[in-house]
Amino acid sequence: MRLGVNIDHVATIRQARGIEEPDPVHAAVLAELAGAHGIVCHLREDRRHIQDRDLRILRETVKTHLNMEMAPTEEMVRIAVQTKPDMCTLVPERREELTTEGGLEVQGQESHLKGVVKELRGAGIIVSVFIDPTLEQVKAAERVGAQVVELHTGLYCESRGEGDALSELGKLEDAALAAEKLGMRVSAGHGLNYRNVIPVASIPQVEELNIGHSIVARAVLVGMEMAVREMLDLVMFV
Repeated sequence: MRLGVNIDHVATIRQARGIEEPDPVHAAVLAELAGAHGIVCHLREDRRHIQDRDLRILRETVKTHLNMEMAPTEEMVRIAVQTKPDMCTLVPERREELTTEGGLEVQGQESHLKGVVKELRGAGIIVSVFIDPTLEQVKAAERVGAQVVELHTGLYCESRGEGDALSELGKLEDAALAAEKLGMRVSAGHGLNYRNVIPVASIPQVEELNIGHSIVARAVLVGMEMAVREMLDLVMFV
């Protein structure tokens, strides 16, 4: 199991004051020193947290694996091709949302996404799509040429009661198995925290968990290195 640490919300704290600290690049360095297998950042169209400068410096300094989350737009494709992160994860994006609210609707825009995926892969970038855990979306992801699917774990994390949680976990398990059968790698993320992560980490096909807000929130109290190590202790040996 690999852990990707999303450092977006370190930038959120910085942007709240419009100053230079805390620097998400510094957070990425500490996360890697603590054992994180990758760094994730989302360059949003409205630049609400991560800035273009952050992405450039992260590309120069990240020693593990840099995953750029991005909307499948012409601007973001251009930036990605210029910056060349190790991976780009295509996500939906709405300016009025607080955070990403669901998976990318791949089925409804396959023609457009095929072009985006082709251009990114042509630049030597691995392409992942962030999708809801349904068979239809998994199949569509394969059709557009994605090499990786990241399963949206939000409904599992927000479920109330053991029955609902088990039902949502079953959907994640089925989608992960389907993706593996279609030859795609599987990761998972959104809303995972120290209390709910183990069942998702236990899904055999899931190779990587991408976790941000929970780790950053914990880091406010105990520091980034300790927060990352505590998460690694949970997910590495399930």
